[in-house]
Amino acid sequence: MATEGLLAQGLVYLTAAVVAVPVFKRLGLGSVLGYLFAGVVIGPWGLALVRDPQAILHFAEFGVVLLLFLVGLELNPRRLWQLRVPILGMGTLQVALTIAVITAVGVLLGADWRLSLVAGMGFSMSSTAIALQTFGGKNLLPTPGGQAGFSVLLFQDIAVIPLMLVLGLLAASTGEGEGGVNWQRAATAVALIAAIVVAGRFLLRPAMRYIASTGLREIFIAFSLLLVIGTALLMQSVGLSMALGTFLAGVVLGESEYRHELELDIEPFKGLLLGLFFIAVGMSVDLGLFASEPGSVLGLASAVVLLKIGLLLGLARLFKLSWQDSWLFALTLSQIGEFAFVLFGVALSEGVITRSQSGLLNAAVAVSMISTPLLMLLYERVVSPRFNLRPVREADVIDERQPVIVAGFGRVGQIVTRLLMGKGFKVTVIEIDPNQIERARRFGWKAYYGDASRLDLLESAGAANAKVIALTMDDPEQCLAAARLIKAHFPQARLLTRARSRTDGYEFLEMGVEFVKETLGAGVSLGERALVALGVPAYSARRAAQHFERHDAELMRQLVNRRTDQKGLIAASNQAQADLEQLLQSEKDVGVKEGGEGWQ
Repeated sequence: MATEGLLAQGLVYLTAAVVAVPVFKRLGLGSVLGYLFAGVVIGPWGLALVRDPQAILHFAEFGVVLLLFLVGLELNPRRLWQLRVPILGMGTLQVALTIAVITAVGVLLGADWRLSLVAGMGFSMSSTAIALQTFGGKNLLPTPGGQAGFSVLLFQDIAVIPLMLVLGLLAASTGEGEGGVNWQRAATAVALIAAIVVAGRFLLRPAMRYIASTGLREIFIAFSLLLVIGTALLMQSVGLSMALGTFLAGVVLGESEYRHELELDIEPFKGLLLGLFFIAVGMSVDLGLFASEPGSVLGLASAVVLLKIGLLLGLARLFKLSWQDSWLFALTLSQIGEFAFVLFGVALSEGVITRSQSGLLNAAVAVSMISTPLLMLLYERVVSPRFNLRPVREADVIDERQPVIVAGFGRVGQIVTRLLMGKGFKVTVIEIDPNQIERARRFGWKAYYGDASRLDLLESAGAANAKVIALTMDDPEQCLAAARLIKAHFPQARLLTRARSRTDGYEFLEMGVEFVKETLGAGVSLGERALVALGVPAYSARRAAQHFERHDAELMRQLVNRRTDQKGLIAASNQAQADLEQLLQSEKDVGVKEGGEGWQ
């Protein structure tokens, strides 16, 4: 019966995730919000398909452990040392300021100082799972805002030790629970951290080399999981964060020759368990408390999130992050973290807070987590465009008039410019990224700062007399906007651009803009080489590639007016693929007749 119950619960979790997450992704709300919503629906206050969310939450927290292990693999000790200032500086200030401000506000509002301090400690934490999932999913971890956020999250895990000691002192002051500070456990924790570092450097690598020599992939995967689970349980046994221990193990192994194999082995488990964690958080939302005290729960959660945004924003500016990175840092870390559940649970068991107080605090934690995906939508649609896509300085004065204008000096723009200048043509280069401008100038290229989707800049660049304008910007929306502007105001110029997707290609076709598909050339070239590798004569492979390119271009022209008709588009695409196969097979038959046996 136990096995049947476990399988039934697994079926519920998987069904909820498969139904909710794709819908939320399609709506542009993100996967995390989809998991949270699925948890609310199947939880005790929804359909009640699962009645004990805390049990699965403890298991699902292992997804956070795996996430930190993978992050540790990406940060070798040298890189970690480079982050020492934001880890110790920003991390210390963030935790200390948040605790101090929330404690002070609680006392001023008449709450007991112990309750206020416990709330401050819990609310100072941010969700490692949500923040790192947000950074990683949007490829924002390498940015200054992402690195600052990661550093603070890491410090918060380290801060587990002193916060637990403070809880012990609070329990002693109440006269309830065991109380006191277990200094022996604290010393054991420090010794264990040192042991993990030493063992990782001198013992784990030989052990992994021995396991790998067996040639059994499943055994290497088992050893990878054994390493992560063992380290996590060791850290938990001395009262430390499991994620902190596995992060340290990851850092130690970050320079080993098995780093990539470990990443590949752990990644699938991490993704599934993180999704389960978010579902468990959704299930833990007490909708009954919402019904009885909606103002208290929503008010407390909103106040804490807004307070943390203000503190984090000020902290980011203090450490000289740009406005865009500051907002990313503040919004991503504004929620209350999963470790708050642990802190409030310990405080409850030690008699520092009451059960009703614990319920209200936990509800605020869950609501704050749900707020983050919504805040990230605000960041992407309002904050980032304001600070990223608008020039932060005046456009350069363009003092030349050349027959060719290249807008965008990235990978494609550089190739176009080098080819034209190699044949002796003069080119005016425009680029909106100031960092790219500086890099170009260091290599001796002359480029002007400005937004090519602005009419005044195009006029100053001499677009009215240009023979060719090439749009090679990385941003598809900016490229489309510039194309519309040029077609309307500078029709004499031959406009050339690239399409990042078939959707962009249809837009350009409707405008009458000449374009090339970004991935077509590379894909056709690789396909041609694959044909040769399979025994197709080189001239036949070249002809097949040429036929494919012409066929693909013709197909886009045929489908441009039918792209909103989903069924018609699918039918036409299937028919086009059949026509292509017939065309290329007829080429094969010609090759057989002309060349004898042909190829098999």
